[in-house]
Amino acid sequence: MLPGIGIFGTGNIVKIIVPFLKQKGFKIEALWGRTLTKAEEAAKELEIPFYTNKIDNVLLRKDVDLIFIMCSPNLQAQIAVKALGIGKHVVCDKPAGLGQNEAIKMVHAAQYYPSLISIINHSLRFLPVFTYMRKAITEGFIGAENEITACDIRVQMGNLHLSQYNWLCDKTMGGGVLTLVGSHVIDLISYLINQKAVRVHGIVRTFQETTNTINGIRHITSPDFCSFQMEMNGNALVTVTLNSHLTGVYNQEVLICGKNGHLVVRGRDLLGFKTGSAKETMIYSDEEDLENAENLGSLMGNIIPKPYVKGFYKMIGSLKEAFLPVEDKNGWVKEPVADASTFEDGLYVQAVIDALYKSNSRREWVRVNVITEEPDPNPLLSAAVRRTGISL
Repeated sequence: MLPGIGIFGTGNIVKIIVPFLKQKGFKIEALWGRTLTKAEEAAKELEIPFYTNKIDNVLLRKDVDLIFIMCSPNLQAQIAVKALGIGKHVVCDKPAGLGQNEAIKMVHAAQYYPSLISIINHSLRFLPVFTYMRKAITEGFIGAENEITACDIRVQMGNLHLSQYNWLCDKTMGGGVLTLVGSHVIDLISYLINQKAVRVHGIVRTFQETTNTINGIRHITSPDFCSFQMEMNGNALVTVTLNSHLTGVYNQEVLICGKNGHLVVRGRDLLGFKTGSAKETMIYSDEEDLENAENLGSLMGNIIPKPYVKGFYKMIGSLKEAFLPVEDKNGWVKEPVADASTFEDGLYVQAVIDALYKSNSRREWVRVNVITEEPDPNPLLSAAVRRTGISL
């Protein structure tokens, strides 16, 4: 039996995933919005029976066992930690909170309740074209994993800002191309080549600070362009360019080179080249037209790029399978969503993003340090205790 779902958020991503969830047989029991008005409007549009602007009113419902956190990053950690603490499964949108300090809390909560599903929406992992790319890498198409030399990723897309000022316009609230798109790319590269960044160098820029509808005392601070390099722990070098200045356009190319050739994803196609060959050959082409199949119309592509939407759709299919009983020698058990990004993966992505912002500020290479302990909430008091030996 599939669990009832409680959704946090009323944005465009919610309008896309609710039809997916319903088609897969999930029942949406409750919706949370930042204001009661927004919650009511979204609930009526999506035909969700209960809505609220109180977090606990969703988390404490007995008919809700699976939480989808699709709200602004500043609320993600507190909702995820509380949900896991009362026995709810969690799917959280990227990035995991506002930084490592919040992501580590989510990691510890997930580790404390290992029987619960806790995953991050890094949906590119579930695109068939990247599944085939990873398989080709694993099977040695371009050489052994330690023979991967260079990766080049280029993403060109339209403006991420909406017609009115909101958290997407604010860097400190998690907005911008680095967190919203770069988080996917950083996770995808580690997923494909099984390596993680040890040092990074990046340039992060906000070129468009105002628009026709966002001006006056409020300016856009979230970056709309970034270019960065990552040195990986398996000696591969990764270069990434993210450009959100092309209105109405989405182009994505992922190139991975190795000792014996290269693999490249262009749009829906995966092509490969072996050293000594005359030209690239087609390995896989994704012909599935999800837009027509799901009748989503203008929501796909115009609001959120199609690859991310399709990846999310595939992830929801895997999530459904995780709640179906699987028989093994120990009886009937739940299987986790094996290929999904974990909270630990989300913490790593945050560590890379933190390092990139430091690199941009310092104009130098910065080492990636993934924290393992939660920050001290009261460092001054702790220092006094260590100094005096008196516990207050």
